[in-house]
Amino acid sequence: MELREKLGKEFVVTCELGGTQGTDVEKSLEDARSLNRADGVNIIDCAMARLRINTFALAHIIQEELGICCIPHLTRRDRSILALQADLVGAHCLGVRHVLATTGDPPQHGPYKDSAAVYNLNTPGLIKLISNLNKGLDYNGEEIKGKTEFFVSATATPAARNLEKEIDLVKSKVEAGANFFQTQPVYSPEQAKRFLEKVEPLGVPALIGVMPLKSVKMAKYLNENVPGINIPEEVISKVERYGSGIPVAGEFIDHIRDFAPGIHILAMGNVENMNAIMDHIYGKREV
Repeated sequence: MELREKLGKEFVVTCELGGTQGTDVEKSLEDARSLNRADGVNIIDCAMARLRINTFALAHIIQEELGICCIPHLTRRDRSILALQADLVGAHCLGVRHVLATTGDPPQHGPYKDSAAVYNLNTPGLIKLISNLNKGLDYNGEEIKGKTEFFVSATATPAARNLEKEIDLVKSKVEAGANFFQTQPVYSPEQAKRFLEKVEPLGVPALIGVMPLKSVKMAKYLNENVPGINIPEEVISKVERYGSGIPVAGEFIDHIRDFAPGIHILAMGNVENMNAIMDHIYGKREV
């Protein structure tokens, strides 16, 4: 069953890859192959504004070589309205059928200080542009030859300080054409449930973000420095007690499986940790 058919019917698991820094895609293929139990593999678009292979190109290669569903990210950071449309039409012709519309880390986070941010559109505007292409229309509403068939993902932040404001943003993305959500990391089952209850009337599934913590130090850093992440002291104590965030993530998943449509595993490219979480969900596989 394909991802879009499985959403809302079975517990869905997606994860993510960062892509290679140059033209050697063998490591990306190796990582993707090891994650083949996932229902979809997201491909991040130049995280922290650092050079990585074009996400649509890598998605095409992985799908052709391995038959794995890929969800390439498309940031509005680097592309004008014209470039966004050209890339999307090209991606469709390469067989890409999923895309996550997002903002992208600002160029100043990366090494290319002369790189200018574009940000022609906000994220709902980018989703609307994709929806238009799905109808065979360009940004101006003019007909193009053929149409795309993208199943659109978007991000959400269940741990946002102002949850009502976040829900309003989720609504605007749904109205623009988002088909499902893959959220930022959540560490409280109650927080996940509260968020899902808020978005349920919108009729669009949201996969809850799960990011295993490597250490107490990492947990405290995220709490203090990353907006939209809230790690309870109880969770930090468990990481210290277990010596690993993997069993803590497993317990969290066990708590939400009855009411969440699925999870999105964020592990900063750590394939071993992503597989450890899938071992918990599916059972350890023979190597």
